[in-house]
Amino acid sequence: MTKKVPFTELEYRMTRFRKRMDASNPDWEIAVIFSKINLYYFTGTMQDGMLIVPRDEEATFWVRRSYERALDESLFSNIEPMNSFRDAAGSVSKVCKAGNESKLPDAVYLETEVVPIALYQRFQKYFPFKNVKSVDTQIASVKAVKSEYELSLLREAGRIHQHVLEDLVPEMLREGMSEADLATKLFSVLVEEGHHGVSRFGMFDTEMILGNVCFGESSIYPTYFNGPGGKLGLCPAVPLLGSRDRKLRKGDLVFVDVGCGVEGYHTDKTTTYMFGSSLPQYAIDIHNKCVAIQNEAAAMLKPGAIPSEIYNTIMNGLDEEFLQNFMGFGGRKVKFLGHGVGLLIDETPVIAAGFDEPLREGMVFALEPKRGIENIGMVGIENTFIVTSDGGECITGNNPGLIPVY
Repeated sequence: MTKKVPFTELEYRMTRFRKRMDASNPDWEIAVIFSKINLYYFTGTMQDGMLIVPRDEEATFWVRRSYERALDESLFSNIEPMNSFRDAAGSVSKVCKAGNESKLPDAVYLETEVVPIALYQRFQKYFPFKNVKSVDTQIASVKAVKSEYELSLLREAGRIHQHVLEDLVPEMLREGMSEADLATKLFSVLVEEGHHGVSRFGMFDTEMILGNVCFGESSIYPTYFNGPGGKLGLCPAVPLLGSRDRKLRKGDLVFVDVGCGVEGYHTDKTTTYMFGSSLPQYAIDIHNKCVAIQNEAAAMLKPGAIPSEIYNTIMNGLDEEFLQNFMGFGGRKVKFLGHGVGLLIDETPVIAAGFDEPLREGMVFALEPKRGIENIGMVGIENTFIVTSDGGECITGNNPGLIPVY
């Protein structure tokens, strides 16, 4: 039986979006949403179409394919079929009026981060707006604060994540297995346990199946991905999953940084393991410092806290030697300590400089302090936290990592 996003939940999201638009852009008249993730957020179904949101009229989800599936999956109140943008154009002009004359507003608010120019040109043929303005920030702001419905899905994802990475992965590790062997087995087990089978990111042109599954120095290998860890991947054309050639050896650090999701909602978690023997004590000490940084940052995840101040407090407390390979390795370092998670693993806000709006209860963050060590790999930790009045509530487990597998 298809699980449907409750109608009250969809209404709540649309109401919050309209209020956000009224506050940030008082002159807005119409917004159009194309991306499948945001369409799912507002309608409860992920189809090929567009959601048109006039300021003073009911929003309409125009569906090209599949209209039948949209009706089956969604409780959204106004779903219409279309073969092309022409089908929707006449209807929209009727609700956009200046006096007694039907007229499109000058500006349309679009997801400028994800709508290609070619798609916009096809759209503009039937919707000849003069200007385009961005709606990305407004949508991201609404999505950042999770409802109890969303938090229940995130908690379930976190429960699966904890069980698989902390309890089951140690049993999977075998000397001589490849990174690809572990990645495919891990993926299979995650899906069996309830993972929805994909890790979704918003960053441009980013593909991801599972995450980073690495042995030793693979976890600091250069990658285009905007995160502190690295990976070899299958080949230059598919730098994903893990290497077929890198085999697990006694004494290896095993680095597993993967997403887990339930009904669209992700948690993010990194767990490390010491295979066959212990790491050198200096590496263990660096790892433990990363765990302490995570816990310090988590304690600050309270309503009213400023993300940039959390970031600066942590970074200013670290010495130059530790910072040298902190949040990356060599010159490949990232400038954040954590990020929002939800329908995407890389949502906003970000625990980084420049993010100055206060946190709100119900926001969800992955904190991931990590540090690269030459000839060993990436140590550190990552867990997912809910912002509460008592600080961050961890929903992915409290194991500090470097789990011994001897």
